[in-house]
Amino acid sequence: MKHSEIKKVVREGYGKIAKTNSSCCAPTSSCCGGSSANDTSRKIGYTDEELSSVPEGANLGLGCGNPVALASLKKGETVMDLGSGPGFDCFLAANKVGKSGKVIGIDMTPEMLDRARENARKGDYNNVEFRLGEIENLPAADNSVDIIISNCVINLAPDKKRVFNEAYRVLRPGGRIMVSDMVLIKELPDVVKNSVEAYIGCLSGAISKDEYLEAIKNAGFRDVRVFDEVNFPIELITNDPTANTLIENFNMSQDVLKEVTESIVSIKVQGMK
Repeated sequence: MKHSEIKKVVREGYGKIAKTNSSCCAPTSSCCGGSSANDTSRKIGYTDEELSSVPEGANLGLGCGNPVALASLKKGETVMDLGSGPGFDCFLAANKVGKSGKVIGIDMTPEMLDRARENARKGDYNNVEFRLGEIENLPAADNSVDIIISNCVINLAPDKKRVFNEAYRVLRPGGRIMVSDMVLIKELPDVVKNSVEAYIGCLSGAISKDEYLEAIKNAGFRDVRVFDEVNFPIELITNDPTANTLIENFNMSQDVLKEVTESIVSIKVQGMK
């Protein structure tokens, strides 16, 4: 698919998610697979305290890690969340940076922004704002934020190199990027690689781990480090509606499904400007 077509598909897919409260982007069975969004989030690193500290409806169980936990946020810092969705990580970040800090959520899906802004009103988050925009073209000035976080979103962007170039541009000198994302450790089967459903489900948009880390380094980041790496368990993907759609549409065998789970991992990575 062309870049413009991919963005259209992703925007429409996540627009539906915003309206229906369901998705499956995490390497676990998410809210729509029979477990609650909070159960999913616990499995990928969020604490009960974090889950109870955000407005109801802010967490859809969309992530593949907890970037806020590793971000070492400080009072007064300015944080930007790439692909902020209904605002879950933004609100957690806001609690850490305090009233003297600021959090900016970026999302290209109007339905998600509407939901995030409503959540901010419900939670009285005066230090959080949400902006409509693509993460390849960030609506922010040069050298304007201290840290960029992102949770299972950059893999959805067709031009990941540009995403990291943009992240570097808007970070202040000494700033840092901390992301959780899905990457490949070997090639996906063609049936998954060419699937629209798999793209929305954060599978077919993923690139190799080496290519992903190289893109961060080539953007100018230094001290690029992977803090954690988690495999995609086969027993969980079989509970995922995205996976089930692929299985039904393409008559995917258990062998192909096993190949998928052996191809993709969730990583947490940091880089410094």
